[in-house]
Amino acid sequence: MLDLGLLILRTVVGLLFVGHGAQKLFGWFGGGGLGGTAAWMEQLGLRPGRLWALVAGLAEFVGGALLALGLLVPVAAVLIVAVMAVAIALVHARNGLWVQNGGYEYPLVNSAAAVAVALMGPGAYALEPVLGLHVPAEPVVAWGLVLAVLLAAFLGLRSAQQPAQA
Repeated sequence: MLDLGLLILRTVVGLLFVGHGAQKLFGWFGGGGLGGTAAWMEQLGLRPGRLWALVAGLAEFVGGALLALGLLVPVAAVLIVAVMAVAIALVHARNGLWVQNGGYEYPLVNSAAAVAVALMGPGAYALEPVLGLHVPAEPVVAWGLVLAVLLAAFLGLRSAQQPAQA
């Protein structure tokens, strides 16, 4: 039953991230595409906006796909947590915890789910065991999380110091 639970969790969270990445990269599912996302990134103080839109979109799309497939799951978790840490730092932290106030509840739950799957492993219904791969989670996740938090802190402080462009 654990393997089935991991499959459900990986698939739902992973495919939702694929969708979020597709919104940023391609404008699918009502997203702004690279142009719209780049403009939004610029408003957050992330310059050049197009580069950060591409980085965020690829991290969500690739991280979500890897998670859903059960392939290189620790790498997927780091990509997802990095994007969520930046989203928390730049958008959600000032609004408190709860999502109805624009808070960081949702990105925090996404991060926790990705890290939990990475630490447990992808389960039997995944590409890693089919391909005979075993990617140890501890060093990848530990160092990746440290880097993600540092990146979010740096970008949060940097954007707070720069006035948004009109």
